[in-house]
Amino acid sequence: MTTVIKVPQSLDEHTFEQVLEQVAVVPEDAKMLLDARHTKWASPYGLTALLTLGQARRTRPTFAVPEADDTVSYWARSAFFYYAADLFDLQGVVPKRSHTADSQVLLPITPVTGSEDVHQVVGHIQQKAQQIIATELGIDPKAIVGFAMTLSEVCQNIIEHAGQGGWVMVQTYNWSKRLGRRVVVIAVCDAGVGFRKSLESASHRAPSDRWDDAAALENAVMRGVSRFRDPGRGQGLAGVRKYIGRWDGKLWVRSGTSRIAIVPDWDDDAPLLEQLPYFPGAQIQVTIPERAKR
Repeated sequence: MTTVIKVPQSLDEHTFEQVLEQVAVVPEDAKMLLDARHTKWASPYGLTALLTLGQARRTRPTFAVPEADDTVSYWARSAFFYYAADLFDLQGVVPKRSHTADSQVLLPITPVTGSEDVHQVVGHIQQKAQQIIATELGIDPKAIVGFAMTLSEVCQNIIEHAGQGGWVMVQTYNWSKRLGRRVVVIAVCDAGVGFRKSLESASHRAPSDRWDDAAALENAVMRGVSRFRDPGRGQGLAGVRKYIGRWDGKLWVRSGTSRIAIVPDWDDDAPLLEQLPYFPGAQIQVTIPERAKR
């Protein structure tokens, strides 16, 4: 028997929870069909999280691709199907990967498995990102240094905490519904051990009564706690938090059954959510908006 999982029409960090709620009751080795035929749009988080879900399953799932031509074309340009073919049995018409770069995709879906990958990712995107940040977001070009650092740190998180590879994608688009301005979005997802187990691996103390995914996220994101003992380690996400705060951005981190967010004034997201459907590894999204017109 195959369980059908319906993928929402619009897939982002919030609606992906609907997918996880359906998956939560399906045994890891059971047959599963992800039905995205009616999906019209997906954010970088939505696409990288789908790959992460496929990576986490013991039994290879089936994936029904979107039926809308413009949707399936964009997913192909974003390299989703290129990597999905290794994780899913694809069902439907899949276009060949386009070599024409989409102006909105700063970085198509890219695997990250080691430090070399991180350097390549940052180097590949730095020149293009500089143009976007300066001309479209109205941010001082010097901010590219912080942007590159942010991209590097969230990718480095995969290597240090995941225990296996993950995915990164960077996109810019006009966020008219929520903000009325352009944004740059960085999404990084992996299906590794997650923050709690990573921090536990170096802890010589018994976990406190309140030691769970939420406490681990608070330690890593808010306090800069790391599993590494050498000075300076563990400051990655704390540094990201400072950078996006300077540019009125948003940081969103999910791991296990919890999610923490640094929420700017322009957003009304909850700062902490617990008891979510379990999803292995860590999923990070950084949103940097265009500077408000004065």
